[in-house]
Parts: sequence; C-alpha cells; structure tokens
Amino acid sequence: MERAGKLITFEGPDGSGKSTQVQLTARALQEGGYSVLVTREPGGTRLSEAIRGLLLDPCYQEMSPVTEALLYAGARAQLISEVILPALAEGKIVLCDRFVDSSFAYQGYGRGLSLDLLHLINQFALTKLGNFYTILLDLPPKEGLDRSKEEILRDRLEQESLEFHQRVRDGYHALARSSPGRIKVIDASLEPEVVQKQILEYVSAYLLDQDQGYPF
Repeated sequence: MERAGKLITFEGPDGSGKSTQVQLTARALQEGGYSVLVTREPGGTRLSEAIRGLLLDPCYQEMSPVTEALLYAGARAQLISEVILPALAEGKIVLCDRFVDSSFAYQGYGRGLSLDLLHLINQFALTKLGNFYTILLDLPPKEGLDRSKEEILRDRLEQESLEFHQRVRDGYHALARSSPGRIKVIDASLEPEVVQKQILEYVSAYLLDQDQGYPF
C-alpha cells in the first residue's frame, strides 16, 4: 500500500542550521524507505528562484514590507502548485527549508505587517494543502548571526538589525504557542547530532500518524 505524501517544513532564524538538518533528515528518511523531495523557500521552481533573487539581493533596500510579503506569497504559490502538490500526490515526503511561518515571523512580527493581511494573501496558495508539520529550530539572533558572519555577503534580510531579528524570534515563539500541534520547537544551540535525533523523533511520530499536524 502506497504511503500518503506529507509536508514537513523547517523554520528558524538565520544561522540555526536549517539547511543542514533538512539534508540530514532527508538522508535518514530515504534510508528508512521513504521517497523524499527537498525544496526551499523562496525558490524551488524556475520562477520562484527568480523571485528569490529579487527578495534577497541587498541592492533592493527600497523594497516596501508589503511588496516583500506579496513577492514571498507569489513564490510560495508557484512552489505549491508546481512542486509540492504533485509530490504529495505521488506519496512523497516533502521537506521544505522555510515556508509560510517565515512570512508571519519576518514580515509580520519583524516588519510589523498585519497578521490578518498575511493570512489573507497566503490562504489562496495553501487552500488545497491540508495538514502539514513544522520543525522550528530556535536560536538567539546574535548566536545565529555570529554563525554566518564569515559569509562574504549577507543577503538583504541578514543585514537587518539585531532588534529586527529579535522580533522575528519572538514571532516564531508566538506562532509556536498558537500552534503547538503543528510547530515543534528544538534548541538549535545543541550539537547537530542531538538536534537531528530530536527532529527524527518528532518526524517519525508525524509519519506514523501518532501526531497529526494541522493545516495553515
């Protein structure tokens, strides 16, 4: 009997190790016999990657918060329709490096946009998605930014103030409190292998239907 496809998203501040943990999780699931698709936000399709370039390029400092939110939502809509929904229909486990919670954390809590507005502009893309599950890698902003300080060029959001990144973290905490059944918080300051062990415990519970996840 073919397994049902499921979406697991990974969230957290810059420098929290999301990309590394996504890859480790994908490898572990593949070894367990699952068909896995790894993607990212913004990005994952030709069009969404082009939008990613606009969003993260430091030369566009004049970009308004509303424009930013709409571009993220547009890239997300394309990713869902072109990649995520077809993969779920094929029974794959989709691991996405960032998803809709990033919009609430960064454009909502970070930029100060209305959460109701963000929900409105994202609900069209997520209507057919159903339940999904989220791993939130939590890390103090300064520690995360210090981890990435050796990068040659920080992207437009990474260049924001420490106060901005603290608001983002506070936003993630608020989201986790409001959706405890979907968002699972893990201390990203722990050793990577410890973090991975905790991730696999949560993910296994979700894939075995011991934990249901929730819709957006």
